[in-house]
Amino acid sequence: MKKYSLISEFLIWRRKHINDRQFIVFLSIIVGVFAGFGAVIIKNSVHLIKGLISSGFTDEYHNYLYFIYPAIGILLAIIFMKYIIKAYVGHGIPGVLSSISQNNGIMKLHNIFSSIITSVFTVGFGGSVGLEGPTVATGAAIGSNVGRFLHLNYKQLILLLGCASAGAMSAIFKAPIAGVVFALEVIMLDLTMYSILPILLASVSAALTSYLFLGFDVLCPFEVKEQFIISDIPFYIVLGIVTGFISLYFIRTFISIDKFFDKIKRHYTRLIIGGLALGILIFLFPCLYGEGYETINACLQGDYTQLFNNSLFYAYKDNIISIFIVLFLVIIFKVIAMSVTFGSGGVGGVFAPTLFVGACVGSLFAKMFNYFNLEHISESNFALVGMAGMISGVLHAPLTAIFLIAEITNGYGLFMPLIIVATISYATIRMFEPNSIYAVQLAKRNQLFTHNKDKIVLSLMKIDELIETDFKTVHPDATLRDLVKIVSDSKRNIFPVVDDDNVLHGIVTLDSIRHIMFRPDMYDNTYVHNLMFMPTSECVNPDDSMEDIVNKFKITRNFNLPVVKDCKYIGFVSRANIFSVYRKKLKYFSED
Repeated sequence: MKKYSLISEFLIWRRKHINDRQFIVFLSIIVGVFAGFGAVIIKNSVHLIKGLISSGFTDEYHNYLYFIYPAIGILLAIIFMKYIIKAYVGHGIPGVLSSISQNNGIMKLHNIFSSIITSVFTVGFGGSVGLEGPTVATGAAIGSNVGRFLHLNYKQLILLLGCASAGAMSAIFKAPIAGVVFALEVIMLDLTMYSILPILLASVSAALTSYLFLGFDVLCPFEVKEQFIISDIPFYIVLGIVTGFISLYFIRTFISIDKFFDKIKRHYTRLIIGGLALGILIFLFPCLYGEGYETINACLQGDYTQLFNNSLFYAYKDNIISIFIVLFLVIIFKVIAMSVTFGSGGVGGVFAPTLFVGACVGSLFAKMFNYFNLEHISESNFALVGMAGMISGVLHAPLTAIFLIAEITNGYGLFMPLIIVATISYATIRMFEPNSIYAVQLAKRNQLFTHNKDKIVLSLMKIDELIETDFKTVHPDATLRDLVKIVSDSKRNIFPVVDDDNVLHGIVTLDSIRHIMFRPDMYDNTYVHNLMFMPTSECVNPDDSMEDIVNKFKITRNFNLPVVKDCKYIGFVSRANIFSVYRKKLKYFSED
C-alpha cells in the first residue's frame, strides 16, 4: 500500500512541477539508457557463449559439434519459455507492432528479459538469426512498462515505446540516425514536433551507452577505396532489381517454411525436424552459424576464404568457381536456415540474416561481372549496397536501409548508390509483395498495422464504445396502435423489432409508416411484423473490425446499422457517431 502511495505522491508532485512534454523528454533519456544496456547485455552474452563453445575450433577442419549446437540452443529457449516464464516469446519487432495495434502498447513485464535470454540461447549456440529484433522487443518492453508504471496515457505510452525501440536499434548497431528513422518508418510513429525530440534523445542516449561498454568501433568496418562513378549507375540499378527479387524469395520462403512448421503442433517434434535440418545446413556451411557478421565483414573486404572456414570444402577456398557456387548456396540456404530456426522454436531477428544475404548477393553480382571481364566494378562497394537493397526489400524500409548501412559501415561516400539500390529494390518487390516480412506475420494474425493513418485510427476505435442503446424496441406481434405510442415517446426514427428472447426480427423506420400512422382505422388490424424489414446484409457483429463496419456504411449508405450477435439485438451504431469519434482521435494523434 505504501508503494502505491509513494507513486501517487510522486505523480501529483510531477503534475505540479513538470509538464507532460518535459516529463516525456526526461523519460526518453532514461529508456534510451536502459535500451542501451539491453543491447550491451545481449551482445556480450552471445559472444561469451559462442567463445566458450567454439574456442578450440580450427579453420582447416570441420567440427561435428556444429551439427548439434543449434538444437541445444533452441531446446534451452523452449524449456525457458515452457517451464519458467510459461509464455510464448515472439520474434521481436512483429510483437512490438502487435502490441501497438492490438493491446494499446502494453507489453508483458517478462518481455524485458525473456527476449534477451531466449535469443542468447538461440544465437549463441548457432541459430541462424539475428539479435536486433529481440533487442528492440526488450527496449520496447522497457518503454511500455515504464509508461504503465507511471500511468501515462495512450499517446505518451506509444511514444515511449517508440523511443525505446529507436534506442535499442541505435545501441545494437551504434547507429543513432538509423534508430530514429527505424522508429518512424518501421515502428510507424508520426513525425511531429512532439515526438521527434524524445526519439532523438532516446536514440543518442542508447548509442552513448553502447559506446561506453562496447567501444566506438563500427559493426562492419569499411573503407571506400573505390569512389562512386557515374558509369556504374546501370549496374547499381540492376543490383537493385536483383535484390528486390531476392527479397521476394526471402519473404516467400519464410512464409512457406513458417506455414509448414505451423502444421506441427508438438514443440519437440518441431525441434527435432528443425534442429536436424539446421544442423545439416550449418555442418555443410559453417558460415551460416549465428548472426554471420564475420561473413559480412569478409565480403566487405573482398575476402571469401571465410566462407570455407571449418568447412568440408576448405581445400577449395582459392578456386573461383567454388567461390561462385558457395556464395550462391549460402544465399539460398541462409534464408532457409533462418526460417527453420524460427520454425523449430528459436527466438531472434531478421536484420542480421538480411544483411548477410545482401552482402553475399552484392559480392556475387560484382565478382561475376569482373570474372567474365564484362566490366570492372568494386566488389566491396557492391557488397555494401547489396545489404541496403535487401533491408529495403525485405523490411520495406528504404530510408532505414540507406541510413543504417551508411552508419554501420562508415560508408557515407556511397550515399548515392545506397539510395539508388534501396529505392529500386523497394519498387521492385512492391510490385509482387505488398507487405514487409513483419507485416506478413501480423497479417496472418489479422493484426496488420500500416502507415495509413485512417486505418490506424480506425483500428484503435472499439465498437463496444460506439454502440447506442437508446432505441425503443417493439414486439413483432404488436399492432400499429402500439407502435404509434412508442413513436410518440421516442426521439429516434428507427425501431428495432425484437421478441421476448431479444432476437432481432427486423426494423421499422418512421418513413415506412408515415403514410398510415395517422389512420386510426388501421391501428388494430395492422401488425408490426407486416411493416418491418430485416436488414440481414446490413447488420454489424461486435467482432467486426471498424474498417469492415465503415465499409458497410459505404455500401449500404445507411446512417445507422443494427448490432447483432447470435441473432440477439444489442443496439445500433451510427455513421455520425463513428465519424465524430474518428475526428477526435485523429486530432489527438496528429497534434504536437
